Amino acid sequence: MTRYAFDADRNALVAIWATGRGDLTETVAVLPPISPDQATGLASNLTTLSRFQWRTYTHPASAAGDPDVPNSEAWRRAEERRNFKDVEAGLRHPNLPTEQGLVVSYSGVVESAHRVGRALHSIDVEHLTETIVAEVDREQRAIEYAELGALSGRARQAVELSRPDVSPAQVQAADQLLRADPLGTLELFTELDPASASVAAAHWLYAAAEVAGELAGIPTADVVVEADELEALQVDTPTMVLERLVAGETPTEVVADLIAEAMAVSEGHVPAPWAVVARVAEIEEQARKYEVDSATRAALLAEFRISRLDPVRPALDLLEDLLDGIRGCLLLYTAHSAGDDADLEEQFADDVRAEADAHSDQLF
Repeated sequence: MTRYAFDADRNALVAIWATGRGDLTETVAVLPPISPDQATGLASNLTTLSRFQWRTYTHPASAAGDPDVPNSEAWRRAEERRNFKDVEAGLRHPNLPTEQGLVVSYSGVVESAHRVGRALHSIDVEHLTETIVAEVDREQRAIEYAELGALSGRARQAVELSRPDVSPAQVQAADQLLRADPLGTLELFTELDPASASVAAAHWLYAAAEVAGELAGIPTADVVVEADELEALQVDTPTMVLERLVAGETPTEVVADLIAEAMAVSEGHVPAPWAVVARVAEIEEQARKYEVDSATRAALLAEFRISRLDPVRPALDLLEDLLDGIRGCLLLYTAHSAGDDADLEEQFADDVRAEADAHSDQLF
């Protein structure tokens, strides 16, 4: 989301947003003579509005079921996205307190717009209202561009956001970057949304594991585990992704599921609680089977995670893990080949490209 702040030295309202390479800032308006509390209140309410607006991007209706089912989660998300059209009215004509009280909307987007409108009403400077209306419209258009996979300007902040949905155009762009360098490049993190990049990375991890596994004589799903014996790697997530891909799931299905799981945890939910209970029971059973001491058992339980990904940044965490898995495939490939490491890395890249091309239909 875009954050807004009051620059007291310049008496200005500024906007700040992430780009994947650091934050950018821009002056929205030089403010009229108002109190610091009015200025910071306006900035705070604009930040809250941006947060609710960008939530429609990170929580799309398409990831929650059928939006045509009344009162369902998907329906509520679709309705919140449609509420963008009511934002300008809230900014210009906010609900104000009356003798009967204050009308408050159940919609986060609409109510946040009315709060900004009330802040503008208290300042009561027409040209500032026009400036803020234009600023909020710019923010909404940035979200629309992000939904289309056009990550430039304000929309570029989507490179640091997670959503359980992908843009086919962004997946294709990530696929081309990985074709140029199967080990990954910085542009995967700074130019593309991480969920879409993760779909392409999962596809290329599978190709890399097929190549390394065939050379080493081990199953595809065991490649990263085996490579971890050579150098410390992120093992659990890449291995689980490989197991699901081997079982026939698509990269999109696996990536969307993992990100949705982590996002649910970040909001205080426990997705698939009985599966969590089963995983804890499995740890307990292994502890009894191998008669580990209480300290080891406690350590095993302490390492248990409800979400396999970091709930704060699940898509970026997944992308990092998948690229680490590809690096592990290279380690195993090199360990079972003879020749100069630089030549072997290029041969590995060529073999992985050929494998990825052979299964290009599995990208989505």
